[in-house]
Amino acid sequence: MCGIVGYIGDKKALPIILNGLKRLEYRGYDSSGVATYNGSTIVSCKSKGKISKLEKSIAKRKNLKGKLGIGHTRWATHGIPNDINAHPQFSNSNNLCLVHNGIIENYSSIKESLIKKGYEFHSETDTEVLVNLIEFIKEKENVKLGEAVQIALQQVIGAYAIAVIDNNKPDEIVVAKLGSPLCIGVGEKEHFVGSDATPFLEFTKKVIYLEDGELAVIRNHKSTIFRKTKDDTTFSPVINNLELSLDKIEKKGFDHYMLKEIYEQPKAIRDTLRGRIVAEKGVIKLSGMDDYIDKFLSAKKITIIACGTSWHSALVAEYMFEKIAKIPVEVEYASEFRYREPIIGKEDIIIAISQSGETADTLAAIKLAKEKGAFIYGICNVVGSSIARESDTGSYTHAGPEIGVASTKAFTTQMTVLYLMAVKLSKSKGIISEQIYRKYILEISRIDKKIHKVLASNDIIKKVAKKIKGSKNCLYLGRGYNFPIALEGALKLKEISYIHAEGYPAAEMKHGPIALIDKNMPTIVIATNKINYDKIVSNIQEIKSRKGQIIAIVSKGDKEVKKIADYTIEVPDSIESITPFITVIPLQLLSYHIAVMLGKNVDQPRNLAKSVTVE
Repeated sequence: MCGIVGYIGDKKALPIILNGLKRLEYRGYDSSGVATYNGSTIVSCKSKGKISKLEKSIAKRKNLKGKLGIGHTRWATHGIPNDINAHPQFSNSNNLCLVHNGIIENYSSIKESLIKKGYEFHSETDTEVLVNLIEFIKEKENVKLGEAVQIALQQVIGAYAIAVIDNNKPDEIVVAKLGSPLCIGVGEKEHFVGSDATPFLEFTKKVIYLEDGELAVIRNHKSTIFRKTKDDTTFSPVINNLELSLDKIEKKGFDHYMLKEIYEQPKAIRDTLRGRIVAEKGVIKLSGMDDYIDKFLSAKKITIIACGTSWHSALVAEYMFEKIAKIPVEVEYASEFRYREPIIGKEDIIIAISQSGETADTLAAIKLAKEKGAFIYGICNVVGSSIARESDTGSYTHAGPEIGVASTKAFTTQMTVLYLMAVKLSKSKGIISEQIYRKYILEISRIDKKIHKVLASNDIIKKVAKKIKGSKNCLYLGRGYNFPIALEGALKLKEISYIHAEGYPAAEMKHGPIALIDKNMPTIVIATNKINYDKIVSNIQEIKSRKGQIIAIVSKGDKEVKKIADYTIEVPDSIESITPFITVIPLQLLSYHIAVMLGKNVDQPRNLAKSVTVE
């Protein structure tokens, strides 16, 4: 959840660390801090709030110099957001300094033990406990920092990605990982540390992704030592070449990353399809699936696990797999999956979906399923992520970096991969004709053009947003494929505008939500002509009879709903299974414009972070 940055080399550390923290701010922005070794001692500066506030504090300081340092941007777990609880955290002697992403579950018992040994604590964080545990072991066992970290980590329960520096060893950074992401950038006579690779994109394309249970002692002008935390064995890591470029993480003239990413969706989908379909020849190639097609065809059960927006893409996939491929599918919240003792066998397939590939609940669910012998198919956006490495096979979405906390293009590219999987399975099972199969492929190949047409309605959507921005509650309704889109629309509004919204199957409105409807509660209805159109019209009439305000997403040329609705937003006509790609776009834009009009921080909504790496 939090973001970690580190630098050791011949350059000034502070500018690199600060710039890196800005790129990782999507991971949390409750507080931030930096620490550098200035030639004589480690000095730090910390601040509650966003990194811009930290920069102001740093501007007043003259001693944050040096060529070694670490930084942190925080999403609070243990302890309220304030200066004291901000990272880095120091040991009692002030010799050790540590930044941490994750949760130490047994910190309380460790803290009690250290208090009995004379240690004092100033923050409410589990991180301060960890850094003092490392110091205690270092002094008691008379070992070097790397060994002290290794021994300490064998005593903790939970998840962590850490970077530690030592006053008495100012030429090294010790890093370690379990459950939270961490990578090392390898430059010329310099090294970088990051929760992802974005902090060091302009400096090196060489990156090492640490696996769970791995530790590295990064030394200045010396070779890095890599160890296994559990047994102290050394290993040689794989050095990967980054394909990510700096221009992909810039706003490019857009006011917000979210708006940029909404408009990037046609290209993102094309990138997801590239090399995977040949529309004119009726070909779908999914290398991760092609090699295991027999497993899919013989699977007794397919379960899709995900969280948040990814869970909504899983719900859409349930319709796709069952309607197109005639395969039964269960969709589970990853956060609940392992706690209900799921029945999983060796012939089951688990599809795990995550934008970041680091979602803690999804990772934990994957590990449980693997222990029971299930086959894991991972769908994620970030190359080299933990879920990608934990899965037996899978597909990348190729959406490109998604910086805005509220997911947009990751969602539509996830649906793209899932759609290809469903269509491919239907062909492999021999349950659809060649004509229908080719129609499915042709429709997805043209979806980018239809999304462009929806984006052209931005001004209309903005006008609708202006009309309803003062609402305190909103209801979103959809049927069939568009029920999950109603859920996603409601989630987007909640995430970035802080307006309470609820997504519901349109037919279920009569079983409770209709009691809430009045002139002050807008209802956003997805009413395209392909999915139970007549029944949706009846639902709209029921709302209007109770003086409800209707905003309807309709197919181009619609006449019936237009007569009833207060506002309509037209989208291009399409086959049923393609409608979610089209209908979600106006809902994304509607949420965006409402949030902007209300003066909210669209890219960094309160209390949220892009990647949820804690349970």
